[in-house]
Amino acid sequence: MAQDRHLAPVPSEGGPPTPSPTVLRDVMSHFATGITVLTAGGEHCNGMTANAFSSVSLDPPMVLCCVARTAHMHETILRTRHFGVNVLSADQEHIARYFASRDRPRGIAQFATVEWFPGRHTGSPLLKGSLAWLECELAEVYHGGDHSIFLGTVLDAAKRNGDALLFFGGGFHQGLPSPHSA
Repeated sequence: MAQDRHLAPVPSEGGPPTPSPTVLRDVMSHFATGITVLTAGGEHCNGMTANAFSSVSLDPPMVLCCVARTAHMHETILRTRHFGVNVLSADQEHIARYFASRDRPRGIAQFATVEWFPGRHTGSPLLKGSLAWLECELAEVYHGGDHSIFLGTVLDAAKRNGDALLFFGGGFHQGLPSPHSA
């Protein structure tokens, strides 16, 4: 029988208690997400693994991603005013780990070990073998605690069939196949 953990809240100034970052991370690990690599091209070329990504609107087409203000990608998106989103396939765990590493090279050099092509609208590196990719123009930036929420207008998008890479319980898992692969 699974044991429920009662998590102690952390008092906050002037408001109700809130969960600690450790507690919140533990709770959120029970929410399975897809894995993306956010990219930006040009003079400040950069990439990073992210799972805080979502569709926002179909008309107009918009998505959001959340990036820590301390991440190099944060400044890159603000400077370039665009970003690419690469939805990783089940066989791209090594790419997710690579772009999550703080030890990888910076700038265009970090793309030397992966196959990619420049997006036709933004120049953002789009990773070959991804299940899907989007090119986005930055529309709005919102304050979100220690992160910024970047809202992007989708300029272009494509997909292919295959199995998804998921993150759940602090680890990578192979997900379900694309809905149109049957």
